[in-house]
Amino acid sequence: MSVDALFQPYTHGNLTLPHRVALAPLTRNRAKDTIPGDLNVEYYAQRASAAFVITEGTQPSADGQGYLDTPGLHNDEQQAGWAKVAEGVAAAGEGKLVIQLMHTGRVAHSFYTGEQPLAPSAVTADGGVFTPEGQKPYELPREIATEELETVKGYYVDAARRAIAAGAYGVELHAANGYLLHQFLSENTNTRTDGYGTDVAGRIRFVVEVVEAVAAEIGAERTGIRISPGHPFNDIAEVDPRATYDALLTELARHDLLYVHVLETESYTGYSAVEQARAHFAGTIVANEGFSEEFDVDGAAKLVAAGTADVIAYGRRFIANPDLPRRLQEGAELNEPNQRTFYQGGAKGYTDYPALETSSVG
Repeated sequence: MSVDALFQPYTHGNLTLPHRVALAPLTRNRAKDTIPGDLNVEYYAQRASAAFVITEGTQPSADGQGYLDTPGLHNDEQQAGWAKVAEGVAAAGEGKLVIQLMHTGRVAHSFYTGEQPLAPSAVTADGGVFTPEGQKPYELPREIATEELETVKGYYVDAARRAIAAGAYGVELHAANGYLLHQFLSENTNTRTDGYGTDVAGRIRFVVEVVEAVAAEIGAERTGIRISPGHPFNDIAEVDPRATYDALLTELARHDLLYVHVLETESYTGYSAVEQARAHFAGTIVANEGFSEEFDVDGAAKLVAAGTADVIAYGRRFIANPDLPRRLQEGAELNEPNQRTFYQGGAKGYTDYPALETSSVG
């Protein structure tokens, strides 16, 4: 199959993209003291040829941090750091910078926040978190009181406002991978009985409210969301993801959002989350195959040509190939990513992968 479908321009409403290859959000643990710095500016600018430059998970509040040196967007210094990133991306390419807002919820840790983690319910996750002092077990989270939900919702609204003020095109609300919003969606992490749990309508309620609040603040056309139906990461166990996400996507479809970013389901689930999203959402669909696997170019082109997805997000390939769209279009050899440098460190394994012009590739 020709890869041409991946390199056709895309237009939806006021959104125009030069092609269909996006940078997936990738935690890289290189925002020293939670503030994006010059190294982060360089990293994202190198990848500014992506259609969407989706950033690493960025905590919208101090109590949302669950990893070392992940960036925040809840104070002026962090906002100024993101403004430099936005300037760098705008100067380097056509990519639209989208800042992913990620509150880690019950997989946050007091080592980073100094507080007991917040969660939909007081259910401890299995496993632990990495710290410079070694692995620490996850802590029992504190259930967010009903009257606190507006405050937590406000974290996302304020961070979204800051993102746009910093020069980002939009934000991606992280409702996937076992973080706070996903914890509201999942039966094993949400046992609430206050109208924000109990059944599908209750479990999707807070996520829908956050989407609507952020869209009201910055515009639906600047508000994206990421979902991962059925994925067990961070000790998530969704009993009936089809029912949950049919309901969620039906609500999301009431708004012409920037996009819905879908992590594809594993084959054992028996259905495709990307196809499910397309069946319910007529707007922009960003498809992502998963954590360790990525769509091959032919498969990606077929998804786009069929209209099942509009944009394909790549992670590991983009880590090692800052000019990935060009390489895919030209069929050029790809640099191999070094997994040992994925998390933490400095420029090595972060900004030192060669672009096509400076590599040995002809």
